[in-house]
Amino acid sequence: MKRFYYICDDLDELEEIETELEANGVVTPQIHVLSKDDAGVTRHRKLNEVHPFMKQDIVNSTLKGALLGVVASVTVVALGWAMGIPAAVGWTPMVFLGVVVLGFCTWEGGLWGIQQPNRNFEQFKDELERGNHILMIDADSEHEALLDRILAKHPKVQSSGTGKAAPRWIIGGQQKAREFVEWAP
Repeated sequence: MKRFYYICDDLDELEEIETELEANGVVTPQIHVLSKDDAGVTRHRKLNEVHPFMKQDIVNSTLKGALLGVVASVTVVALGWAMGIPAAVGWTPMVFLGVVVLGFCTWEGGLWGIQQPNRNFEQFKDELERGNHILMIDADSEHEALLDRILAKHPKVQSSGTGKAAPRWIIGGQQKAREFVEWAP
């Protein structure tokens, strides 16, 4: 799968595109709209907006914090062992301290990430500031011809490159959750 990026200044146009894609077999979790006009995207009920959580770099920064935490935890436990602390008080306090250090570093990474814009959307910062909207479509190679055919009918939309798509299992999980919500009473 690849993610295709498109830029447009008209939410009505993007809503038409999303409707056409879904009518041709592209599921809603494969389509997202990134915009600074959250109220406008919300008014267009058909548009699938990028979740506010994903607009920040929380996931990436939390993972970096966790990696740093693993290194720091191993260092703390190794230093404690080298100093002979486990012989005096046992391993439990040293392991507990390692877990606390890991948790703290992971937490701090998340706090750092909540303050940063998602690095995957950094390339669109100027376009978003100008009031444009970004249409993101995660598509298989079999859908590429469909994308070209549908987007050829929408001259207001400009292609802005490709990137790494969300994993299939995430898209599948989102689709199953959406189907369950529609089915459930």
